[in-house]
This record gives sequence, structure tokens and C-alpha cells, in this order.
Amino acid sequence: MFTTTLRPALLAASRSARVERTVTGLSSTRKVVARFVAGETEAHAAAATTALLDSGRYASIDYLGEDTTEIAQARSTVSHYLTLLEALGELPAAAGEVRPLEVSLKLSALGQSLPRDGHAIALEHAHKICTAAAAAGVWVTVDAEDHTTTDSTLAVVRALRADFSWVGTVLQAYLLRTEGDCRDLSGPGSRIRLCKGAYREPEGVAYQARDEVDASYLRCLDILMRGQGYPMVATHDPVMLDAATGYLRSGRRTADRFEFQMLYGIRDDEQRRLVGTGAHLRTYVPYGDQWYGYFMRRLAERPANLAFFLRSFRPGARG
Repeated sequence: MFTTTLRPALLAASRSARVERTVTGLSSTRKVVARFVAGETEAHAAAATTALLDSGRYASIDYLGEDTTEIAQARSTVSHYLTLLEALGELPAAAGEVRPLEVSLKLSALGQSLPRDGHAIALEHAHKICTAAAAAGVWVTVDAEDHTTTDSTLAVVRALRADFSWVGTVLQAYLLRTEGDCRDLSGPGSRIRLCKGAYREPEGVAYQARDEVDASYLRCLDILMRGQGYPMVATHDPVMLDAATGYLRSGRRTADRFEFQMLYGIRDDEQRRLVGTGAHLRTYVPYGDQWYGYFMRRLAERPANLAFFLRSFRPGARG
């Protein structure tokens, strides 16, 4: 029922302005959001990141926002990232081949969806952020969004990598095209975050059944693990986690040549356990006041997340 009914409904709601007004107006919602979102300011994000570094984890910080429709809004997002990078540059993160700190960018928040020159504007803004990130010793990964943006996003990534070879990107296993993208993008120096996918996509573009998505994830994971880049295994699924650790057990990958990635506020005990095994683990840390779309997609990912939200409405619930 969750996969066939509730998940599609939640993903549809993530795009609904009417539902957004209702959900964001509930007093109990913000208590639950605090589990998944680090806060609204750069100071909040830096504090959460410091705690993660102290626990042996890496961090990827995302200023929440997407589907920007005004150039001023896109410029404001860039400004937030520049402020964030200044703060991150002051954190005591150990230098090394793998950078403990990273920021994640959604190109739609940087102007990609603007009706005139959106692609060029997003590239210009992303380049500005990458320049600041390089000065701060921070990596940048460009997020994936819905399938209509994929070609533009990958073109931006290729352009950025011409100047910043460490720029990474995200591929979504539920898209039919992703196996081919994994083959094309898994060359030397690449950084690919593989996730299942969190948007509502039509048949003919994406796998719809859970077992099909899982099978695609495993095929894509194998391509990346056999490739020459640095795979970033973004999953909370025990089956996928075990598959990734299988490459360690077999000696096909060493622990320093890939990393796990999980979301802030989800499976914290498992995150700490993986760090304890010597694995690289990066936590995705979202912050900002535009949290609605991100929050709804988190509810749509796992029944446990939705149950946690619904429990907050019980009398006397503490979240």
C-alpha cells in the first residue's frame, strides 16, 4: 500500500502549493522537520556539520530551494552558499585526498528553470560557487532533480569539471537511462552519488516497481564499483548497504575508494556503525527555510518516516 498508494500521493503533494500551505501551517510539523533539517541559517548548518565531523563522519550541506522562478531568488541562493562556504572554510576539517566537507547544489535553485537562458545562468552561478568552494577546500556535488533536467544538469557538470575536476554529480537508479550514464561517467577522477530517486516520474522514463528499482540500483552500483571513479553509495536500504560492503569483503574495492552517504536524521545508529568499521560515511545535511519539498520527499521514502510524522499529532507527543 505504501509504495503503490501513499508514496505517489506524497510525491504529488510535494509539488502542491495548497498542501504546502496546510502542512507548513501546522504547529507540530516544525518539530518533525527538525529531525530531517539542520535549521534555517548557515550557523545552524555549521553547528550540525561540526557535530558530524566530531563523530568521524563527513558532511554534504545543501541550502534548500528548488524551482526558482526569479533571477533575484537564484542570486540569493548563491549568496547563501558563499556565506556557508566562508563558514565551512573555518571548520577544522582534516585535509586529504577525500575532502570531509562538500556542498550539494540543485541547479533549479540556481536558475536552471528560468524561461530565458536558465541553463547558462545556472552554470554561471554554479561556477561562482565552485570557485569559492575551491578556496575553502570544499567539494561540490550537483544534485539530480526530475528527469526533464537531466541532460542540462549533466552538461553543466561536464562544463564545471573542465575547471574543477573534483565536481561530482548524482545519478538516480530508477531512471531507465542511468545504467548508460553510469558507464559514461565512471571514468578517472569522477565522483558519482548513486541514489534510487525521489521524484514522481512517468512510465517510459523510470522503473515503477520497487524490485525493478532495486535491481537497477545493483546493476548501476556494479558499474560504478568496477569503474575508475569514486562511487558515493547513497542509500539506507540494508540490501544495498550489504551489496556495497560486499566489494570490500571481496577485495574489489578498498574502504578509501568509495563512501556511503545517508541523510541527516535517518538511521543515525547505522551511520555510526559504518564509521566504526572504517568506512567513509557522509551525511547529507539540508538547511534553510524552503524545506517543504525536501520534507515531503523524505516522508515518501520510508514508511517509518511517515509514521514518525503522524505520531507527532497524538496528544502529548514529543516527536
